[in-house]
Amino acid sequence: MDKITRKTSFGQWFSPINFQSFHQDVETMQYNRYTKKLTMDSFLKLMLLAQLEQSDSLHDLHDALLDDNVQKVVKFKSISVSQLSRRLNRIHPDIFQRLFLDLVVQIHQKTNYAKIPMPLKIIDSSTLPLNLTLHQWAEFRKTKAGVKLHLRLVFMENGTSYPEKAIITNAIEHDKNQLEVLVDDKECMYVFDRGYIDYECFDRMTDDGFFFLSRLRKNAAVRVVYDFKAPENSSVLSDQMVLIGTTQNRAENYFRLIKIIDSKGNVLQLITNRFDLEPDEISDMYKSRWAIELFFKWVKQHVKIKKFFGQSEWAIHNQIFIALITFCLTVLTQLEAESKRTILQITRYLTRLMWRPAHQWIRKISGKTVP
Repeated sequence: MDKITRKTSFGQWFSPINFQSFHQDVETMQYNRYTKKLTMDSFLKLMLLAQLEQSDSLHDLHDALLDDNVQKVVKFKSISVSQLSRRLNRIHPDIFQRLFLDLVVQIHQKTNYAKIPMPLKIIDSSTLPLNLTLHQWAEFRKTKAGVKLHLRLVFMENGTSYPEKAIITNAIEHDKNQLEVLVDDKECMYVFDRGYIDYECFDRMTDDGFFFLSRLRKNAAVRVVYDFKAPENSSVLSDQMVLIGTTQNRAENYFRLIKIIDSKGNVLQLITNRFDLEPDEISDMYKSRWAIELFFKWVKQHVKIKKFFGQSEWAIHNQIFIALITFCLTVLTQLEAESKRTILQITRYLTRLMWRPAHQWIRKISGKTVP
């Protein structure tokens, strides 16, 4: 790590942020023009602090400035809620999205991502509800509003999973419309659920050399072309080469259909365009989907993404990207410290040791004795 003897734990945690690139973007977009106190640096640090402390509103963030330590970080003693709100609503989300993507690159480097043969990438989405009265631009039902976070997660065998690409749309957007945007790497295996079923897209992916694994609906029309031998003493019930779809809606390519029994006794139909793997390997790959479910659960429970601070579309998107930045910063800490602690444990230690010397926090999450 960098020299951490003089840094606080909070300062060490956010140190991977590329402020040089951030400052260039800020300068280009003139976000600090006519700004006396609430610079973009200070605003970013306050928003990251809000994520860590699970602040419920901008009023909480305003009150956080009563702490001398917070004042030292942002370099001012007070700021109005209205100023915080204007900042949040007027910043284009691209600036925070670029910070998120830069952190992803750093995680790739620390995990030797380029050397991993055929990494597993999981695609899914989660709808984040909004108040219809305050967010009419996000209406997707008569009485509801919301945005949808479409996410691609890199799954690592050592348990390190992290978001790699994120797309934010209104909740009314169907999952399958974003599938081809999230599929852009031929050197990996994509895993996604039934919401992304699209036979034409399956054909295009197969013809273009992309590999995928999904779950087929129970009532899907299937014609068996060939039966492979299923392994004995396995959760795999059958392994077949099939054609899928009806005369009106069908795929032209041959696919592989593997039926398995899950831990609850349910029969699942897995569809893939890979014929080179053992059926048990395919089954294990699909089970890795739990990683993205855990990620969304973590985000909703421990990152303030259910209670939004602003009403505009930009404000909502900004808060989501800052939440993703928060997660990535903690993953980087986990990797750098070679910590076996969970993301939640690392975050809890950080919030308790926020203003202590960074080495105390690093020692704690590394499992070493804290002097």
